Amino acid sequence: MTVHFVRPVDDPASPSGGNAYDRRVIRASGGVREIVVPGAWPRPAPADRAALGRALAGVRDGSVVVLDGLVACGVPELVVPHAHRLRLVVLVHLPLAEETGLEPAVASRLDAAERECLRAVAAVVATSPSAARRLAAHHGLARVHVVVPGTDPAPPATGTDGASRLLCVASVTPRKGHDVLVRALATVADLPWTCAFVGPRRWPVEELIDRHGLGARIELTGPLGGPALERAYTTADLFVLASLAETYGMVVTEALARGVPVVASAVPDALGDGGVLLPAGDVAAFGGALRRWLTDDGWRRELRGRAAARRRELSTWDETAAGLAEVLASLRP
Repeated sequence: MTVHFVRPVDDPASPSGGNAYDRRVIRASGGVREIVVPGAWPRPAPADRAALGRALAGVRDGSVVVLDGLVACGVPELVVPHAHRLRLVVLVHLPLAEETGLEPAVASRLDAAERECLRAVAAVVATSPSAARRLAAHHGLARVHVVVPGTDPAPPATGTDGASRLLCVASVTPRKGHDVLVRALATVADLPWTCAFVGPRRWPVEELIDRHGLGARIELTGPLGGPALERAYTTADLFVLASLAETYGMVVTEALARGVPVVASAVPDALGDGGVLLPAGDVAAFGGALRRWLTDDGWRRELRGRAAARRRELSTWDETAAGLAEVLASLRP
């Protein structure tokens, strides 16, 4: 069975977990025809809309087509007309209206478009159990399949001094909660630590960092990949993520794959029992957890043990590809 996989074009300056998931599943699967569409999805320019329309029109009747939700869900007028002749599957990495910073009217339009699209297709896939439950309840879907991201095996991180090197890997956007993290770090400024913010900067967090006098302690690296990203994980003593909303949180499992303890919010499925899950947006909770991490050696040992146990539970990308293949095999010709 040939599977057509439609995904957005990669932006090297702004890597995303959704694109990484798409690429890894395609690589781990056999017989997949990749269709990469340029554009500012989910609100593309007319030329990019036309390119998606041509791509779908060119797929043979009865074929299985997996569409990244970022591409599909904002343009039901392009996707839904093909639902009667193609076996369409939408892979939702993040519900469109959950992106922070949207004007209410824009979020409402995207939410309605997503609902129309997801109700029309043959199957919907989410990347975590909690995301699947939210999608099903919010859009009135009878079933949402779950195919969680995989991880690559990695050697245990060496860390730095065991406590003071903190790492956050996330695009600097309001949804990732860097403002929460900066304010929490300011509450432990009396203790020794440094923190690397790794990811593209789409939001001026520098002003907040300077306001709290943390410019010498928070490093804004921009996006990293390859050996540079590996070094960032390897030298980390603690991984921190203050997201307001996530569907899974692949960066968390990347840290756990190296045995790095995690303090985070909005990532229950990725974290499991491998670290500390805090309420999203709670500066005091993050500040308290950071202070305890930096001052309580026994608690640090406990979190390292939790991370090591979770590391042994993580699934592989081959298992992810097999899970998606099982969903596709269940579709009626």
